[in-house]
Amino acid sequence: MDLNTITSVVEVPTRATQATWQPGDAWLAGGTWLFSEPQPELRRLIDLRGFGWQSLQIDAQGLEIAATCTLAQLFMTETPPEWIAAPLLDQCRRALLGSFKVWSEATVGGNVCLSLPAGPMISLTTSLDGICTIWTPEGGERQVRAADFVTGPGCNVLGPGELLRSITLPSSAMRCRTAFRRISLAPHGRSAALLIGRRSPDDGSFVLTVTASTVRPVQLAFPGLPGPGELLAALDQTVAPELYHLDVHGAPAWRRHMTDRFAEEIRSELLERNEGGHR
Repeated sequence: MDLNTITSVVEVPTRATQATWQPGDAWLAGGTWLFSEPQPELRRLIDLRGFGWQSLQIDAQGLEIAATCTLAQLFMTETPPEWIAAPLLDQCRRALLGSFKVWSEATVGGNVCLSLPAGPMISLTTSLDGICTIWTPEGGERQVRAADFVTGPGCNVLGPGELLRSITLPSSAMRCRTAFRRISLAPHGRSAALLIGRRSPDDGSFVLTVTASTVRPVQLAFPGLPGPGELLAALDQTVAPELYHLDVHGAPAWRRHMTDRFAEEIRSELLERNEGGHR
């Protein structure tokens, strides 16, 4: 869709450009949502691709994902063999139901910053203990846990002029065994519940991340694998009824039921498995 209110586009931005942020500005990455509907309040686009950020960087600390990294680039990256959580990269990419054309343009940062409950990059980065680096208009930066970045449907912690620079997934999380569950009302519909479980090969600790069924990500952490009753009790205590999302893609009662069901399936799948996959 043409955005006929735009009067200027900054193709090669700098930190100084960020300092001039004003109402009517918008960050442009892949643009798959930005150009999907009218944006009458916008006057200037600032193209993040002009920063020239490297899409992905792997080191001993983990995987740094630039906000401008596309979903296609995320899938194509080669990860160390000990990072057995790597299949989540493709599982979450496929949860964004679109053609290869969309995957080639849509960005990780754009999906996170749009902050929809069903955003699969939110699920990915939250479940793997991602750390978001945010650039501030004053020239500094701050870091926020991915689990705390989204605060509600379409809402997040970014202030005016702030910019998500990257998300780092620590190697400790990438070395964990994971289990993935997702459902939607229609075969090609938006996620209504997306849960990811993670178990550490070091100490056996277990983390369950609930997304899509809730208005914001919810994480539950245990020192070891909980029993079925303990897990469901923790879900009931942590996820208040008002946290379950209501829209045309699913009623809260159904989302809650699927959340409880998937949580137990994930717990069972990861039961007593060690890093080599043995019971």
